[in-house]
Amino acid sequence: MGNAPAVTQYRGALLIGAAFTMGLVAGVFGLYAHTIMRGLHKTDDRTFVTAFQQIDKAIINPVFMASFFGALFLSGAAALLYLRDDGSTVLPWVAAAFALYLVAVVITMAVNVPLNDDIKNAGDPDKIADLAAVRDAFHESRWVAWNLVRTVTTTVAFGLLTWALVLHGRLTK
Repeated sequence: MGNAPAVTQYRGALLIGAAFTMGLVAGVFGLYAHTIMRGLHKTDDRTFVTAFQQIDKAIINPVFMASFFGALFLSGAAALLYLRDDGSTVLPWVAAAFALYLVAVVITMAVNVPLNDDIKNAGDPDKIADLAAVRDAFHESRWVAWNLVRTVTTTVAFGLLTWALVLHGRLTK
């Protein structure tokens, strides 16, 4: 029982970190859904291929990667700490958030990243003979549809973690 305050502090810190990173990732996926892909959809093939390639290169950066993988690690670690008996009211919310985010990560790795890689691997747009074929091969509607699923799962996961923070606060009063 002597380490209970330390466990509570770790739980709280992990929950805050999980909610923060989940919110960032949900925001990124949401921004793609309601702004970036809508804007790119209205462009010509050269602009679409060029812009998407550059955006995809730019998103591979330490801040996004820390958020993307941090949300998975932190929500999973928080769920593990709540496996102890006194965290039973918080555990379902954190575990559900982790599960939803895991779905988003799997979708990202199975659908979005391969499509991103295909359009990047098409090469320099100035040297592509048929930009329309590259854009068609990208399967824009598939990318958008699965990104919408990622947006919904991460946004719900963020809400669940926020509620878990409220419950955690009630337990620590």
